Amino acid sequence: MAGGWSRDGAVQDQIDDTVMDAVLAARARLAASTAASGDIDCVECGEEIPEKRRLAMPGARTCVACQSGRDARIPAAGINRRGSKDSQLR
Repeated sequence: MAGGWSRDGAVQDQIDDTVMDAVLAARARLAASTAASGDIDCVECGEEIPEKRRLAMPGARTCVACQSGRDARIPAAGINRRGSKDSQLR
């Protein structure tokens, strides 16, 4: 049930779009291709990537410590889909 000028299902469409944006952003952060079989060193620090990580994440190019640092630098920004003017003015 939507109110005002919006059609029925508009709220669910916004939720679906937000979830899809998050999924696409996560997919973009994944490794584009699998690492070569001889590639067992982290591309950032040069240390060997542990075998368990390579088995769990085929194509991993960084060790756990370096990947944690990368993940911490990703800004948590998204599209503001709220209709209130206050949220749009921030």
